Amino acid sequence: MYKQLFRSRENRVLGGVLGGIGDYFNIDPVVVRLAFVVLTIVTAFFPCLIGYFIAYLIIPERV
Repeated sequence: MYKQLFRSRENRVLGGVLGGIGDYFNIDPVVVRLAFVVLTIVTAFFPCLIGYFIAYLIIPERV
């Protein structure tokens, strides 16, 4: 059986993308969010925000 990546409905702050990534890799979503914030600050905001928006559009929400 294989895993599938979904946006989270339970671990959602904005769109559920980071919560879904945390669920997929069995990592606490808070750790994923903190890593995203650090990466966003280091890369001057725009690349990570564009990546988040694209992930929001591509990753389906869990039904």
